[in-house]
Amino acid sequence: MNVSSNIAAAAAIPSIRVDLQQVADLVPAGSRVLDVGCGDGTLLAYLTRFKQVDGRGLELSMAKVRAAVSQGLPVIQGNLETDLKDYPTGAFDYVILSQTLQATHNPRAVMEELLRIGRRAIVSFPNFGHWRVRLSVMFGGRMPVTPMLTDAWFDTPNIHLCTVHDFIDLCRLMKVRIEMGFALDAAGQRLGFAATGKRANLLSEQALFVLTRA
Repeated sequence: MNVSSNIAAAAAIPSIRVDLQQVADLVPAGSRVLDVGCGDGTLLAYLTRFKQVDGRGLELSMAKVRAAVSQGLPVIQGNLETDLKDYPTGAFDYVILSQTLQATHNPRAVMEELLRIGRRAIVSFPNFGHWRVRLSVMFGGRMPVTPMLTDAWFDTPNIHLCTVHDFIDLCRLMKVRIEMGFALDAAGQRLGFAATGKRANLLSEQALFVLTRA
C-alpha cells in the first residue's frame, strides 16, 4: 500500500471521543458485546466496524435508539436498572457501562447485573475525588462545575457521586476483581499512573476499569 493509500485509509476511520476510544481498545476483536446506555451507538458502530464484534445496545432515550437503529445497529429501548435482568447469564464476553454508573439509583445492583451477564465488565465514570472538585467545594462553597462535570447541581444526571477510592472499595465489598484500571484526564487520555494507585483519587478526572468475578 502506498503513502496516499495509507492516508486515505486513516481518513476513513471515524473519529470517536477519546474516552470511548480507550474503551474500544480494550475489547478484543470478535467479542460478544453489550453496550449499556449506548447513546446514539457511536461506540457500538466503531466496535462493529473495526473489531467485528457481535454487538448489542441498550438505551433509555428513544431518540438515541432511533439514531442508532438508523445506522443498522441492534439497539433496543430500555432501562438498565430494570431490564438487565432479562438478559441470560454469561450471554456476553464484555458488558460496557461508560459514564453512566453515577447516574443510576442502585450502582451495586447494576454492577451485579453487569458481571452476571458478561464475563467481563468495562466501567468508566467521572472521579468526584479530583482536586478541582475538592477545591470547588472547599473554597467556593458550591457543588462543582468543572471541565468534566459541566452540569449545575439542579440539572445534573449524577445522583451517586463516586470517587476512585469509593469504587475500589465497592469492588472489594462485592468480591469483584479489578483486572485493569486506568486513570484518565478530562479529555479521556491516559495519565501516567494506574487508577488503583495512590495518586489516582486526587489527580484523575475519570477512571476506567476492567472487572471480572474474583
